[in-house]
Amino acid sequence: MIRRILWKLGILIIAFVFFTFISASQAEQHYDVTDCGSMTFTLHAESTELTIRTFEFRGITRSTSDIKVFDNCTVFYVGIAKNSPTKGTAYGYSKYLAPDGDYVIMESIREDDVTTMKFLQGTGKWKGIEGGGTLRRIAVGKPIVPGTSQYCTRHIGTFGLMLFFRAENCP
Repeated sequence: MIRRILWKLGILIIAFVFFTFISASQAEQHYDVTDCGSMTFTLHAESTELTIRTFEFRGITRSTSDIKVFDNCTVFYVGIAKNSPTKGTAYGYSKYLAPDGDYVIMESIREDDVTTMKFLQGTGKWKGIEGGGTLRRIAVGKPIVPGTSQYCTRHIGTFGLMLFFRAENCP
């Protein structure tokens, strides 16, 4: 008798947690954007064996897909890069700020010429964002001022939004 009551209670608790706090993830969506802007960098160490620099990139994003996700976001990207004669590595964090004020934060890791990016956080319509993609440079200009670099990157990936339902949001 007690075993049967505990079993039913367990089912009720699981159902309550599922319907109150856990949601299904929104279908994964594809994004394809081009970021263009200017980077400034500061050289911290330079030798034939090793170069270390920090960088800041500021630019704007244009969507190249039909859904126009991240279109017209401003971008701020900071990080640190290490280059040796055989390998280049960089770590950075970027903020994509939408015209309505919502934003996403991404983490990037570059190993040689391959950069992978992952969503870490979002606000407003981007709250609960998950996913990521790859990034590659598609255009590089001649530096207009020493210590800068002007370029465009193409960023392709997928994302989904984790939606959390709470009892107060239910009709």
